[in-house]
Amino acid sequence: MKPHLVCVGGEDHALRIPFLMEVRERGFQITAVSTCDGASFLRHGIAHERYGFDRFSNGSGKVGTISTLRKLMAELRPDIVQSFDTKPNLLTPLAVRGQVPVVRTINGLGWTFSSLSPRALMLRPIFCGLQWLASFWTAATVFQNHDDRTFFERYRLLGHGEKRIIAGSGIDIGAFAAARHLGPTPATMRQELGLQSAEVVMFVGRLTRQKGIPTLLKAAPRVLAKRPNARFVLIGPWQSEGPFAVEESEIRRLGADVVVLGKRQDVPALLGMADVFAFPTEYREGIPRVLLEAGLAGVPIVASRMPGCTDVVQDGWNGYLVAPRDPDALADRIIDLLSDRERAKTMGARSSALVRERFALPGVVEQYCDLYGSVLAAQARGGLAHSASASRIAKRRLGEARR
Repeated sequence: MKPHLVCVGGEDHALRIPFLMEVRERGFQITAVSTCDGASFLRHGIAHERYGFDRFSNGSGKVGTISTLRKLMAELRPDIVQSFDTKPNLLTPLAVRGQVPVVRTINGLGWTFSSLSPRALMLRPIFCGLQWLASFWTAATVFQNHDDRTFFERYRLLGHGEKRIIAGSGIDIGAFAAARHLGPTPATMRQELGLQSAEVVMFVGRLTRQKGIPTLLKAAPRVLAKRPNARFVLIGPWQSEGPFAVEESEIRRLGADVVVLGKRQDVPALLGMADVFAFPTEYREGIPRVLLEAGLAGVPIVASRMPGCTDVVQDGWNGYLVAPRDPDALADRIIDLLSDRERAKTMGARSSALVRERFALPGVVEQYCDLYGSVLAAQARGGLAHSASASRIAKRRLGEARR
């Protein structure tokens, strides 16, 4: 019998289909659990179950979601559970409670630990408390960068399970190349978008304040003053981002100099027409997939000096790093790359080589499968006894916290 891996994530979970397919090739039975409709998983022959939560809420609905996940796990009967994303990482261990080993991947600390708003500051101790509690029912914790591991160790948010660093979820280099080859040529896409001779500065991601869109929009006029032929192309979901979405008026005030394409499925092809990739995030990222895709496409990058970004971009070697919320520095570095095409080309080539060497899907999946094997072996040696003990401790502490 193949070991049954249930992988839990949020609404972007379909981006991990290549990861799940590769794990399946290594001998696992796979079931995906996510908040999306599941059509993408089913097209690839991956069983899928749906659950729901509001990613914009901070309290209501969590108990119901935990109950839903608990019922799903009882029905699916996995041998091991993998969770990604902030809320699934918290809710999954609380739902499973040691009945099955859980591996959680910390793919960034996000807005809560990046923003200085009163709301974010208020939520930090709550987040830490929940992570501390969840750790008692976690068999292993994977970090995508060293900064996040250091944070968890400093604040003692780790239990007795294994701790490893695995850089991202991997990128399928062959599929990326095929998508670029099968898509329209860069010249065709430029023609369709009216960008024939423009210098294209591209962003891919959620069009939110936390992703640094206001900073990019403030940098745009500074870039245009020196490079009047530049155009800014923004790709990613917008209106669906609720209270985090950037105001439409902020984008529209720049007129035709900013092109908003919304969420697209042809990002590999679109990257082919980019001259510079700008990623001014204010998030504590894990390993941003969009930076790997931009790097693989050979596009020079200007990114914020934030956790996750610094694992992909080496300042002055394959791109530039700037302080978050600094439109002047962002504009200066974009201008530098647009003005020195030879240097930009060299940096892009270095990024492509780096992604192929460090972030290719087979190598990442091999590390995960090694971890899954280790966790399953520990379970076979009596790891469930440890889990039951950890469960008793966690239940007692949960009772103390409620009082």
